Amino acid sequence: MKNVLVIYWSHDGRTARIARRICEVIGAEGHRATMMHVIEADREGVDLAKYDILVFGCAIRYGEYHKSFVNYVNKNKALIDSKPNSMFSISAIARNPEKATVEGNVYARKFMENNPWKPHEMVCFGGKVDYPNCNPIDGFLIRLIMTMTKGPTDPHSVNDFTKWEDVEAYARHCLTLK
Repeated sequence: MKNVLVIYWSHDGRTARIARRICEVIGAEGHRATMMHVIEADREGVDLAKYDILVFGCAIRYGEYHKSFVNYVNKNKALIDSKPNSMFSISAIARNPEKATVEGNVYARKFMENNPWKPHEMVCFGGKVDYPNCNPIDGFLIRLIMTMTKGPTDPHSVNDFTKWEDVEAYARHCLTLK
């Protein structure tokens, strides 16, 4: 039985939901999975050494990964690198198949090129645009981004771009990491 830790950063709950689904699939496969928000992992501490596989997840917010996530993985780079590890990235642009790869996703590519910690592998999942639950400024900015990227702009729409079957396949794949 493998012991997997999923550390994530989530702004509005989408990345947490994906992390939870990854843990559910790993559990259903007969292994043990624990999820923890990166702020909790950083402030309260977590013994990364006791896990067999480390999985990290972070959403893109206005073109950036959250600084608490980036700081955490860089601060713990040596220990993370000593374990099988993977990272999943969430963004609305990954709704398009050509942007759902590291090579096609400018944010994931920049992370892999410029960040001191480099995950052993990275995948990109589409996120969610929930206009009714956005504050007015976020709603306006997201509609502007969606206009530029030819995405949905109806301020009353909820758009789930996550392909859950891909999330489940990724969870099973993480169990094969060595």
